[in-house]
Amino acid sequence: MRLTRKRLCSFLIALYCLFSFYAAYHVFFGPRRWPPAATSRGLRKGAAPARERRGREQSTLGSEEWNPWEGDEKNEHRHRVKTNLQILNKSMKGKADHRVQIWGKAAIGLYLWEHIFEGLLDSTDVTAQWREGKSIVGRTHYSFITGPAVVPGYFSADVNNVVLVLNGREKAKVFYATQWLLYAQNLVQSQKLQHVAVVLLGNEHCDNDWMAQFLKSNGGFVELLFIIYDSPWINDADVFQWPLGVATYRNFPVVEASWSMVYDERPYLCNFLGTVYKNSSRQALMNILKQDGYDKRCWISAREQWQPQETNKSLKNYQDALLQSDLTLCPAGVNTECYRIYEACSFGSVPVVEDVMTAGKCGNTSAHHRAPLHLLKSMGAPFIFIKNWKELPGILEKEKTIKVQEKIQRRKMLLQWYQHFKTELKMKFTDILQSSFLMTNKG
Repeated sequence: MRLTRKRLCSFLIALYCLFSFYAAYHVFFGPRRWPPAATSRGLRKGAAPARERRGREQSTLGSEEWNPWEGDEKNEHRHRVKTNLQILNKSMKGKADHRVQIWGKAAIGLYLWEHIFEGLLDSTDVTAQWREGKSIVGRTHYSFITGPAVVPGYFSADVNNVVLVLNGREKAKVFYATQWLLYAQNLVQSQKLQHVAVVLLGNEHCDNDWMAQFLKSNGGFVELLFIIYDSPWINDADVFQWPLGVATYRNFPVVEASWSMVYDERPYLCNFLGTVYKNSSRQALMNILKQDGYDKRCWISAREQWQPQETNKSLKNYQDALLQSDLTLCPAGVNTECYRIYEACSFGSVPVVEDVMTAGKCGNTSAHHRAPLHLLKSMGAPFIFIKNWKELPGILEKEKTIKVQEKIQRRKMLLQWYQHFKTELKMKFTDILQSSFLMTNKG
């Protein structure tokens, strides 16, 4: 009896050992079987949607295999990236070749900084007395200051290179701009500045003779001039054409392209919201729209007197009109170039531009023969150019026949072109500064 019980215990112990060896084999040497991958997955928990940029399409995340160590691997990767960035920042610290400060004393400075450079400002309050921002392009540090508190002699110019943004459109503005130029000239003469460039909102008739004395080519100190409108001075040597841009003085914002901006159907053929002057081409435009009944198919809001500022309501109405119209009518004013052209591009609404020379000194130069709007034409602007508003009915009739998909492609092309336009201007601007005077010093 005692022998039989001993054999039974031995058998049970052997069976237990055999089962343990079998289980251990499958745990350590057997094939792994993971839970099935999800067939459709969205963004991981905690991940923010990628920010949409102008004219760029976003790619969506596809299905991925589930990885039980994914969290640890991602944390380790982030740590490596952070460490590498810290090493890179330490190696680059203090090694900037140049420093340039931009003094924004005209509203066009905000177009340069926020729209072209895509720079940020502190503070974000547009009414703040002092606003500033910083950006690095290549190995050049750019800083930007603007606001009522930026006054000659009341801030330190701690760089050798300055870009002065000025308004010279009318007499009162010219007087103010001249004071800034005399201040900069004094800094150059006292060797507190080495190089000065100017971005100038010129006169709409291109009557900018007051500025000539300050150009280095005429014995002055301003080495580079970026001037708005088709000035006959433009030579692409020391005087360059610059775009008017959007009406930042009316708080027109930086517009981010969105899916709905591209793909939503727009209920209006065209729009025009603006001032209609007597005996002008704008009045002729209004008459054509009314005679043919297109004012019922377009978003039209005309006023008789120009208003320098927008209310929140009027600004929203204007932006809605741009967003909901396939075309934006851009009649010439005092000058052919107007803010409306660039604002329409921001919302993917094709500008229909009155391509005529206005009165004054603007026009072709020995180097350029595409005036008016030489800069836009030379960069392949995908606009509709017309010589007379009598051409408009034919354009609108054709517009009715264009399929939605064709309009979507056209919007994409316009938004992409406008983003490329701004990127190219940034590169051109910084390259000109680099080659003209930044190579000679390390400010």
